[in-house]
Amino acid sequence: MFADVIIEYNSKKLDKTFTYKIPDFLKKSLKTGMKVKVPFGKNTINGFVLKIKDNCNLDNIKNIIDIINPELVLNKELQDLGIYLKNKTLCSLVTAFQTMLPSTFKIDKNHDYTKYEKYIILKKSENEIINYINNTKFKKQIDILNLLLKEKKVSYKKLVSSSLTTLIKKNLVAVVKEEVYRINKDEVKKSNTLLTNEQLKVFNEIKLSLNNFNVFLLHGITGSGKTEIYFKLINEVIKNNKSAILLIPEISLTTQILERCYNFFGNNVAVLHSGLSSSEKYNEYQKILRDEVKVVVGTRSAVFSPLKNLGIIIIDEEHSENYKQDTNPRYNAKDIAKFRCKYNNIPLLLGSATPSLESASRAYKGVYKLLTLKNRVGFSILPKIEIVDMSEEAKKKNIIFSNILQTKIKEKLEKNEQVILLLNRRGYSTFITCQNCGYTYKCPNCDITLTYHKDGNLLKCHYCEYSKKIDELCPNCREKSLSYLGLGTEKLELEIKNKFKGAKVVRMDIDTTRKKNSIKNIIDDFANHKYDILLGTQMITKGFDFPLVTLVGVINADTSLNIPDFRSSERTFSQLLQASGRAGRKNKLGEVIIQTYNKDNYAIKNIINHNYINFFKEEMKIRKALKYPPYYYLTLIKIKSKDYNEALNNANKVSSFLHKNLKDVLILGPSPAALFKTNNLYRFQILLKYKDEEKIKIVLKKLDLIFLNIKKTFIEIDIDPLYT
Repeated sequence: MFADVIIEYNSKKLDKTFTYKIPDFLKKSLKTGMKVKVPFGKNTINGFVLKIKDNCNLDNIKNIIDIINPELVLNKELQDLGIYLKNKTLCSLVTAFQTMLPSTFKIDKNHDYTKYEKYIILKKSENEIINYINNTKFKKQIDILNLLLKEKKVSYKKLVSSSLTTLIKKNLVAVVKEEVYRINKDEVKKSNTLLTNEQLKVFNEIKLSLNNFNVFLLHGITGSGKTEIYFKLINEVIKNNKSAILLIPEISLTTQILERCYNFFGNNVAVLHSGLSSSEKYNEYQKILRDEVKVVVGTRSAVFSPLKNLGIIIIDEEHSENYKQDTNPRYNAKDIAKFRCKYNNIPLLLGSATPSLESASRAYKGVYKLLTLKNRVGFSILPKIEIVDMSEEAKKKNIIFSNILQTKIKEKLEKNEQVILLLNRRGYSTFITCQNCGYTYKCPNCDITLTYHKDGNLLKCHYCEYSKKIDELCPNCREKSLSYLGLGTEKLELEIKNKFKGAKVVRMDIDTTRKKNSIKNIIDDFANHKYDILLGTQMITKGFDFPLVTLVGVINADTSLNIPDFRSSERTFSQLLQASGRAGRKNKLGEVIIQTYNKDNYAIKNIINHNYINFFKEEMKIRKALKYPPYYYLTLIKIKSKDYNEALNNANKVSSFLHKNLKDVLILGPSPAALFKTNNLYRFQILLKYKDEEKIKIVLKKLDLIFLNIKKTFIEIDIDPLYT
């Protein structure tokens, strides 16, 4: 017997199968989809078995060495999904397979990720133990043996002592190890919450489609109870002996939603996200492989979970950019979910208070089924939103806090209520310049300004992680004339503490959440009112439910609006509406203060009345006029090289190739990328706009193959990019 194996070399030149002989000891156990160890040249490498066959005409075929993990099998669905992912993103097939697996399975490590608990059991018969008890004078030994006679198995930690060591040596008791999971939640507090009539209507419509492929878009305002519908649907799926995947956009959201999930489904849940340790990921994945859970909750990559008998996939906050991976393979979890739902003939539910324009337009056309929740659950109502013109406030020398925001924060603190403040820029100062000579600190690798972080007195690049200490003198003119300009969350935290004396403030951004469990600790502490003010970047805007939060302040609404990208208005509207939704979640009236220098911008004006529909209409007019999604498909091609001339010359060659081989496609560029130099690579880009998605793939594949042989320059092909 023989096997066709695709090896784990990421080179596209080797993106094909190689035939190996199956040794006798593996013939009964080897299956397609298994990961194996094989000889390749002078090396030993891992690969996936794609086909098993009886005959082969080749000579001198080498043997498969062994199976790496007999539990790990990419089933037919995941193998087909790998082929889809390869064709969709133009990655190699082995890269597609590797993407589906947690890091602990990607490479062969001589490491046991299994966690064990040690227990003590009796090794002799009950009569022999009683006889020993009757003939010994050592009380501690007698106590241990009597306890074991009663309970049969006792934790080693509970009994560890010199007396236990003696009993082990006498062969009366033995130590046994049992595998346990690191994340275990036994307690179930199943929700008895009754759905409102509006929620019930949505639930029933999706329930009728549980055995059919449909894509539903649930457009529900913030606080309308989307999560409760998710859980009821998952419960319905489990009743039918099927499983479910619930995707959330970022780790910060897992804390609150997971707690509710555990309360609802107990140990029937596995969680997958990058914040878990390697051992925890291994444990959680093993639960799924062994069919021990029916629910997987996680971020983007959890969409690949090898659940058996899949019944529904739910994507919460479907508008989030975090569902798109920005490294190879550049997949969107929504596309993967759609493939799996169609494959299994089950529904896909997309939920959001601010749906992406692509999803909304499909829903309005009837391609997706549109469901709406227009009312908040319970007694809460949407917060009152006020826009503040900071150009007027600047005349009063109010650069950070407007008068109204200062007044409202003080008012809420006096009432013992809580405040959330959003500033989507981390660090202390966004750049440092010399007032004497004009010198500005820039990253030597990326040619962009360095951000100052006061904690550690470091200048950091947020793109390549370059950092350096700063001193008081300008490195150019050696004068003590450095000016710290721009505002980041670190500086804002100090400003808040100085202005609102006695207020307990906690900051939540990438810098304060690097340590394990730091996100959970901040959220739990704020929920338990250990802090009065939560300050953070966009990670604090989605999904959180803090009953005492009655004020949300947006310090600078223009941060995302000023990004030179066609989606900047959509991002701004979504972020502001999501942030506003954190206020007044229960029976207290919420207020929102949004500070901006662009008060007449349509994205900001439509926030006042929470008017998504009006924003959608205005934005769609612009998208249509400028030939952007959802009216046109996009592909972004980036040409990169350490040599400027190499990058430019090859960018022109790519452009020439595209013009010769593409018809009815708008080709823009080559032009310098927005970040022209990052990680010492010069970057040019070409943007394609087109209507026919399939024809263009043939040309892009040819282009990709051409650049396999060009050493000093490489290209990135990003289909459906989020940024241009």
